[in-house]
Amino acid sequence: MNKFFRAIIAGWGAKKLGGGCLSTIIIFIVIYSLLGKCNQKTQANSQSKKVQTAIPVFK
Repeated sequence: MNKFFRAIIAGWGAKKLGGGCLSTIIIFIVIYSLLGKCNQKTQANSQSKKVQTAIPVFK
């Protein structure tokens, strides 16, 4: 998930859940960091493993 959409989702969630100014900022930071953690897991799963191939050497 790119950072722009992560910020939009976190802002929307903080607006819905936050009561005052300080709580909204704290909730935004929590949601933004949690979305970042979810993103790290999906990136780790989507990376392909590098396979080394042996090249025969003829003398």
